[in-house]
Amino acid sequence: MSDDHVYLSLAEGHEDDSRWAYGTGFEDPLHGVDTTVPEGVDAVELAAECVALADDALVSAQRLAEWVTRAPELEEEVALANIGLDLLGQARLLYSRAGQVDGTGRGEDAYAYFRDAADFRNVTLAELPDDDFAFAVVRLLVLSSWRLAHFQRLASHPDPVLAAVAAKGVKELTYHRQYAAEWAVRLGDGTDESHRRTREALERVAPYLGELHAAYDARDEVAEVLRQVTEAAGLPVPVYRPLPGSGRAGEHTEHLAPLLAELQGVARAHPEATW
Repeated sequence: MSDDHVYLSLAEGHEDDSRWAYGTGFEDPLHGVDTTVPEGVDAVELAAECVALADDALVSAQRLAEWVTRAPELEEEVALANIGLDLLGQARLLYSRAGQVDGTGRGEDAYAYFRDAADFRNVTLAELPDDDFAFAVVRLLVLSSWRLAHFQRLASHPDPVLAAVAAKGVKELTYHRQYAAEWAVRLGDGTDESHRRTREALERVAPYLGELHAAYDARDEVAEVLRQVTEAAGLPVPVYRPLPGSGRAGEHTEHLAPLLAELQGVARAHPEATW
């Protein structure tokens, strides 16, 4: 399967130009949405879901920001930065919703800047350092495929706010997945060196799939994306043994705390600052 065929296959069912979804959506996605928690929706569970999804997005966005000035081409720096901004926008909306429904009234900054690593509920894959572009691409491919499947379901959630955030996110995540798929094929079907690095990236990411599907089971959707991409790139689908531990339970690697320290440093040093 060619690179173009992978793109067309993954874009199927999205007639709008989702390829350019990042950096768009300047209209308020919650305009006119009733923020009252619907009857029958557990506010505690809703808040926990919003925080976990927001943590995934915030930590992923911070990792993507590290590629600014480091990506192989200027265009890719811009693309990765904009994907990170998409995820940051999702995190802000989700944190705000959590603060509305959990009874604390906390704002998005309280969640992002004034919690310690043990309080975060992001999946482990999001926090791993990526000193290799192939790993960044493969991780983005897996996380965006998994998150897209989750958001497609959440778009019909009984809470209208979470449903609206998810519906907007579907367009963004469709582009994220397509971008990563194109690069994974390009690298896997490129030089011997890029092929090796992409294969190793798949092997490094694969053990974390079990944790993703324990949080939300999208194994069929993710497996199909990986099948298409690896087939087009001439890469093997990795065989793996799931790793123990769960970021959803607050069990994190040693990599999260320093990442958060960098993210939170200014806000904690000047907690009352405004601009």
